[in-house]
Amino acid sequence: VQLQASGGGLVQAGGSLRLSCAASGGTLSGYRLGWFRQAPGKEREFVSAIQFSGGSTRYADSVKGRFAISKDTARNTVFLQMNSLKPEDTAVYYCATTRIVWSEIEKDKHYYNWGQGTLVTVSS
Repeated sequence: VQLQASGGGLVQAGGSLRLSCAASGGTLSGYRLGWFRQAPGKEREFVSAIQFSGGSTRYADSVKGRFAISKDTARNTVFLQMNSLKPEDTAVYYCATTRIVWSEIEKDKHYYNWGQGTLVTVSS
């Protein structure tokens, strides 16, 4: 499976963006798909994850209530709707697949098929 992340851009604080993670070369069924982000000079951190078949989700505390992860099974795509964006949300956002159990879902070492990343910049 190859993943292509898109939808990043420059937005003012309080604004919204929707990121897409499109899969090709195979189905996402049976996978969990996660979004991570990495800000300059910082380690990559977990943002959100979704069970592609079923729809269970998980969010980092820092984005809970502002971000929403969803999927389009027919398009083999996962979305991350980001609302009420803050300057501290500025980062390169990556998507990747995993089959790890939910208790380990926030650890990037369990992920593979990483997409190329899309830059989100939130101005104050």
